[in-house]
Formats: sequence, C-alpha cells, structure tokens
Amino acid sequence: MIDLSRNYFELFGLPVHYVLDPAALAERYRELQRVVHPDRYASGSEQEKRLALQQATQVNEAYETLRDPLRRALYLLELHGLDTNQETATTRDGAFLMQQMELREALAGVREADDPEARLDELMREIRKMIDSQVAQLAVLFEEASPESLAAAREGVSKMQFLNKLYNEAEALEAELEESY
Repeated sequence: MIDLSRNYFELFGLPVHYVLDPAALAERYRELQRVVHPDRYASGSEQEKRLALQQATQVNEAYETLRDPLRRALYLLELHGLDTNQETATTRDGAFLMQQMELREALAGVREADDPEARLDELMREIRKMIDSQVAQLAVLFEEASPESLAAAREGVSKMQFLNKLYNEAEALEAELEESY
C-alpha cells in the first residue's frame, strides 16, 4: 500500500517542478498501478479491497493531473497556496482578450469559409501554438517560484484555460464538420 498523505509529485517520486519527463511519469504510474491495483486484493478483506480501490483512484487522479499541463499548473498553484477557483479565472491582458475575441469570431465563421476544414485546421494550429507558448512561459515562472512569478503564473493559467476551452470548441466543430461530409 502507498502513503496517500503525500502530494502528487511525492507520490510519484518526482521533483515538484512544472516540467516533467513524460516517460518517467508514465513508468512510475505503471509501477504504482501494479502495487495498488484492486485485483491484487481480490481475496483480501473488505477493508483491504476498499483501501486498494481508494489508492488506485488517487494514483489515477494524480497521474491525470500531472500528465496534463493545465491541471499540473493549477495543482502547483494550489501547492503554493494560491487561489485556483476556475469560476473566477480572468485575465487583465487586454491584448490577449482582444485576440480571443478575434479567434472566437474566426471560429464562428469557419462554416462560411471557402474551405471550412482548412480554415479550422489553421485556427487549431494557431490556438495550439498559443497553448504551447503558455506552457513554455509557465515552465519559466514556476521554476523561479517567487511571489511575483507565481502571480504571473496564475495569470498564465487563466490564459491557458481560455485557450483550452477555445481549442475544445474547435475540436467539437471539427467533429461536426466531419459528420456533415
């Protein structure tokens, strides 16, 4: 059994850093799953089965959090004691907000484009590039971990939330376009 009182990074035996080695994370996940998988405790007591299920659930949640750049950033902010309420996520960057409005308008106009699939692909590449840029900026900010850089990281996370939502909307539109052909 494993110690569930540790944070997700400690649980996986990884340093508390935004930048992680995905292969090391996946390998450690497989190792932990072998230890806590409920099937290993099928002949155990009800308490052992319940504990194994609880631990497997925690390992899965930790893995999904650490694997996803946005969730990992939110988790790091929480570890640093910052508010991560996604309902109040906003950005004060006017240029970014204007860019978001323009991207949303472009996304809304995809169906009217001469080649909707090509236009959508172009928009998705642009959004992905912006997400990747936020990930790179967050890596630098979390590495510094000063109060100022953590505040900037919170702002970056808010931007990333906007971008992820927009990208998900683009993926939904992509599925709609594929169904209509």
